[in-house]
This record gives sequence, structure tokens and C-alpha cells, in this order.
Amino acid sequence: MSIAHYYETMDYGPAPEADGEARAWLKRHDATFGHFIAGKFVAPASGKHLATIEPATGTTLAKIAQGIAADVEAAVGAARSAQSSWAKLGGHGRARHLYALARMLQRHARLFAVLEAIDNGKSIRETRDLDVPLAARHFLYHAGWAQLQDREFVDHVPVGVIGQIIPWNFPLLMLAWKIAPALATGNTVVLKPAEFTSLTALLFAELAAEAGLPPGVLNVVTGDGATGALLVENSGIDKIAFTGSTEVGRLIRQSTAGSGKSLTLELGGKSPFIVFDDADIDGAVEGVVDAIWFNQGQVCCAGSRLLLQEGIAETFRKRLIRRMETLRVGPPLDKAIDMGAVVAPVQLERIKALVETGVKEGAEKYQAPGPLPAEGCFYPPTLLWNVHPSSTVAIEEIFGPVLVAMTFRTPDEAVMLANNTRYGLAASVWSETIGLALDIAPKLQAGVVWVNATNLFDASVGFGGYRESGFGREGGREGLYEYLKPKAWSGRKARAKVPPPSPAASHDGAGFGTPSIDRTAKLFVGGKQVRPDGNYSRAVLSPKGKHLGEAGEGNRKDIRNAVAAARSAEGWARATTHNRAQILYYLAENLSARADEFAGSIGDMTGVSPAKARAEVEASIERLFSYGAWADKYEGTIHAPPMRGVALAMHEPIGVVGVACPDEAPLLGFISLVAPLIAMGNRVVAVPSERHPLAATDFYQVLETSDVPAGVVNIVTGERDALAKVLAEHDDVDALWVFGSQEASTAAERLSIGNLKRTLVDHGLALDWYDRVASEGPILLRHAVQVKNIWIPYGD
Repeated sequence: MSIAHYYETMDYGPAPEADGEARAWLKRHDATFGHFIAGKFVAPASGKHLATIEPATGTTLAKIAQGIAADVEAAVGAARSAQSSWAKLGGHGRARHLYALARMLQRHARLFAVLEAIDNGKSIRETRDLDVPLAARHFLYHAGWAQLQDREFVDHVPVGVIGQIIPWNFPLLMLAWKIAPALATGNTVVLKPAEFTSLTALLFAELAAEAGLPPGVLNVVTGDGATGALLVENSGIDKIAFTGSTEVGRLIRQSTAGSGKSLTLELGGKSPFIVFDDADIDGAVEGVVDAIWFNQGQVCCAGSRLLLQEGIAETFRKRLIRRMETLRVGPPLDKAIDMGAVVAPVQLERIKALVETGVKEGAEKYQAPGPLPAEGCFYPPTLLWNVHPSSTVAIEEIFGPVLVAMTFRTPDEAVMLANNTRYGLAASVWSETIGLALDIAPKLQAGVVWVNATNLFDASVGFGGYRESGFGREGGREGLYEYLKPKAWSGRKARAKVPPPSPAASHDGAGFGTPSIDRTAKLFVGGKQVRPDGNYSRAVLSPKGKHLGEAGEGNRKDIRNAVAAARSAEGWARATTHNRAQILYYLAENLSARADEFAGSIGDMTGVSPAKARAEVEASIERLFSYGAWADKYEGTIHAPPMRGVALAMHEPIGVVGVACPDEAPLLGFISLVAPLIAMGNRVVAVPSERHPLAATDFYQVLETSDVPAGVVNIVTGERDALAKVLAEHDDVDALWVFGSQEASTAAERLSIGNLKRTLVDHGLALDWYDRVASEGPILLRHAVQVKNIWIPYGD
């Protein structure tokens, strides 16, 4: 082909990237790799290997070790042996190591970029210009946090040994997201990369050791899903950090239930890409290209649902199709192509099957006309038009280069369509009216929202989802807390099991004196005192067995009614922080007016001295004042990523939260758990102390006189563990806090998998509710909010 031809046609010619260095590295290892444990490669205990395939050609690229229990145990043992010394090295020492890892990545940037492209199938332009630089950025950024840790996180300590499982779509970048914060905060790591794409993790581990990272600090065990399961189940692991499918996330949540392991899950998504009629259409079209055809659409936060305002829908469709005609699909090492290969044949077949389903369900299909390579796993950019919101392709994560489109008329309809998904990872909003965009962003149930942009990432900005997209954050200050635990919770002891009192014997011949008036406390649901559905009650006894009254015996239907009442009180989340603060102060004022009454009741129920009972009431009043103070002061922050723009990290309420309260300090424990949640705009279904419920039922009279809107706080008395189980199984409960028995904590975690609700449990370890460091303020407020990061670029 002549130069004149290219000038006349402006066709792209091939621009292949050299892969000699990457192939030479493979050859040095005979294209066969063991695990990387305690600073060196070791042969797999089973002697078995898996083939990893080059997606662009279908040929075998290398063989990786198949990990079994012995391999995982060895890696965990190496990490455990190194963890104490790594933590004691101090923030500055760890900062220097992380800086060295960042520099190592920069020195070998081209090798990593090429190896990633041939192993994963993605374009060399993406690995060279995004994956590797951003991976290095994570290590540099977290080197800074390591340096500052002793001052900025003085009340926290490392979690310990971290098991990390990463996916195949961003192998090196996910490694950096996971490893950098873990190492920065003094933890050690056992990493399990995806079986399709383990090579850059093995290269990183090898070069990290050469850069001076101590043996055992980073260990890599390869294998299939069974190896990952072994890592999750290993008793030597203190935390699991997983990125992958929602289905596997559920299995991990179930497997770790009751183990005491910390858990963060970054799961699937079906992200909306919303375009209003005042948007820059050409800019939005380019945004779509970046949203869904970046990395062949194999992105958990891909903007796979295009929502167009009706007035611009047809214009947008024509311009988008015209742009699709210019997209080029080809070999990943060709610097002139836009899309590379899908990762594996099994993923390619899934994409094809879902597209066929979409067409059968009525969608109109358009595919980019460019040629595809004859070999390898390639699929063209695809648009499915006129998709019904309930169709399979609008609901299921395709994880491929397939965009589904639908229209809306009003902003409210756009929000309803956008939130019509079980996921909640990310969203994009396109409008030249910044007021409209910033009005819509908080209404979207997603952890990340991009305004007039898409797929922006940085180490300084947290990333993570709502609902079935998982929980926890990666990146930013909020991501550091996922790898730390409060010092104040480290010394907790198992809660003593105190047998319930036996009813005191009744006295015969009581005579004809005036009897005491029966006292049967009702439930408190939707701002009203209501009788329990079953119309049963339970006796409330003093420690000596004296009958003090009755409390309603709540059941599944009562919980259902309370959750419905809490859901209907969503206006509380929109109330101003000033308004919520005022009401909390008012609660404290009204409780103070009845302090003697509450102290007497607590003394009767628990048997503590009058002085201690009064101290509990005073501590409860003070705690309400504290959360009145925090209500308008526990604010988000502004991140400054390296771009012309900002990212607003907003603290948002979680929604409806179930709370199961302990028996100790029945009033203070109840208020210590409920107050931070309502201060942050959540609505609560509380199950008070099973043994001493009258402290909470007396308190609902305070609620009634303190301007608390109906449904914000609901109280269902009864058997705590049984009611907590119902809350865990209820898919309209967004989070669950359980403080009580180990069995209740285990059940809460295990049964929460239906909607992957967030849980905060104490594993049967008693908390000192009078200790402000351990039971008040940010230590609980962090669990009472979810962080939404809204990216706002500015300028031309």
C-alpha cells in the first residue's frame, strides 16, 4: 500500500507495539509459573497448572499454578509471619517501600502495558495510557497516607492479613487498588488474581521483591475459583476484599458469616448514562464511546443503559451510529485500534446469547460495520435500541460492548428509570445546566456519579457501590478505613451469658387492697403505639423475678409493618441537617425532663444502684446532645484529583436500618445505636433489649413529644435474635446492626445476602457504652452513611 493511498483515503495502517520484552520474560520462566510466596516462586503443592490463553489469537500464552489448600496455607502463614514486622516498620518505612513500588511500575511501564494487553485482550492504548499510570498513581498516593498514618489514623490499627481476590477486566489496576491501601496501613496480603489474567500480578510480585519489598508482605496464589474459595475460608485471614460478580459476592458473604472477618465487596453494575435535551450532544456521544466500548465493555461501571430525553433521542441515535461506524476492532497491540478482544470464549458466548435474547424481546440491533479479525474472541460495538425497561438486557449485566437504549420525558422519570435496577455502582448525567445535574446526582442510587463525563478514576477518590453492587470503598481517605480497625474495639471480651430470672412466687392472700394497674407496653410503628400482630406479650422481670410489666411479642408481620413505615418516611433523609439536629436536642430535653422516671425504671429492670441508673440516663442525654452536634457537622469532603475539576464526597443516609440492641445499658445502648443513624437521615426499625425492653418503650413517649416524624424510629419488642433474623431476611432493609449474641451476628451476616445489605455486628463481644471513644461519634457514624462521589469537571 502506497503513502499516496493513505493520504487519499485517510485509512489507518497497522501500528503494532513490539512485544519482544514481554515474550522474553515469559520465555525466561519457560512460560510456566508457580505461586509467589515469601518472596519467591514456589511450585504448586499439587503439581498442577492451568493454561492461560491469549484472547486475540486463542493460543496458549503460559501455564499458571493451580492453588490448593496447602498453597493457600503457606501463603497465609508467610503473610502472618511478616505482618507484625511490617506494621512495626512504621509509616515512613512503609511509605518508602510504596514509593519504590510506584517507581518500579514507572520504570517497567511498557513491559506491564504489553503483557496486560496480550494477556487480557484490551488495547495497548488503554493499558499504556490508563492502567499502568493509574496503578503507579495508587502506590504514590498511598505512600503519602502511610507517611501520615500515625497522625491521621491515631485511633486505628491494621486489620492484619488480607485476602484479596481480583477480576480479569483490570488485572494490574485492580491489584494496585487492593494492594496499595492494604500495605500502606500495615497489613500483609495474599492476592488471588483471576485465572484468565494472572501474569501481570506475577510480574509485579517478582519485581516488587527485586525492589526490596520484604518476603511475605505480598504473596500471590493463582488458580481457579476453587482456589479463591479456599482463601476466603482460611481461618488465618482477617479480611477479604473481593471484586467480581454479585453471585460470587453472595457466596463470599455467606462463607465469611460469623467468622469475624472484615469484608468489602465491589460487585456488578448496570449503570445509567442519562442525557438531557440541553446536553452537548457530540460530547455526550463521545462519552458513550468511553462509557461502554472502553475495554470492550468489560467494566463493572460501564454506562450500559443509555437514557435519552425524548426530544433529542432520534438526533442522538443518528450521531451515535455515525460515530460507531468509525470504531475499529482489532489486535490489542495495534495502537490504531479502539477495541481489542473479549477476554475468553465463554465470555464471548455469553455476550452473543444475551444480545440474541434482547432482539427476541423486541430490541432493534445495530452493530458497527468494521471488519473483525478471523481468529480470537472479538465482538463488534453493538447498540440495542427501543429496549423495554423490564427486558433481560436492561436488567442483566452483559459485561461486553453492548449498549441498551431507552427514552424518558421528565427528570423524575429519568431518575425512576435509572434506579430501576438491583445494582447501584455508577451513573453519568449529561446536561449543560449544572443545577439540573447536581439536582439529579443525589437522587441516583449509585456510589459514583459523573457529571458530563464518564469512567473517571483516581486514587484520591473513593469508588464503590450501593445495593447489590456491594459495600465498602476503595481509594481516598474513605478507602483507608476498610483496612483499619478501631483500637477501642480491640480489647472487647465475650459478652457474659446471664440466665434469665425466674418469676418470683406469688403471695397468697394478698387481700382486698387496691391492685397495681396493669402495664403492657405496645409496639411503636409509624409514629403510633400499636398492639402486636399476634396479640401476645412477654413478662418483664426484675433480677429477683418481680413482675414489672409486659411488653408486646413482635413477630414477622410486625417487622414488615415497621419496615413499611420506615420506608414511607423517606422525607427524613431530605430534611436539613439543622432540622435533624434540632430534633435530637429536643429529644434530649424531653428525656431530661423525665430523668427520674427513667432512672427508676432502669434500676427496677437491671438491679443497678440508683446512682448508676441515673448515670445511664445522664449519659443517654449527653449522647443525644452529641449526635445533635454531629448531625450538621459530619460532612463530606472535596477531593482534588489530577484533573480540571473536583469530586464531591457526599455522606448519604443508607436508608432503612434494622437495629438489634444489647441487654446491657438498655437505654444508653439503644440511644447509642439509634441516634447516629437518625442523625444521618436514616430511618430505623429497632429491636430493644430483650430482657429490659421498657427503657425503649418508655422512650417512644419521648419520641411522640419531640417532633420526630412518623416512621423515622419504629420499635418492635420481643425475642431479639428471632426478630433480627427477620430483619436480615427482609430485602427492603438496607443495613442491619446487631449487638448481642455471637449466634445473632452470624445469622445477620449469613441471611443478609438477599440484597447484600450492609451489616455491623459485634460477634458477641461486649462494648462499654459509657466509653465515648468506643461507642460514640465517627466510630459509628462511618457505618451510618454511605459515601457518594460526584465528579464535576469544569472548563472547556
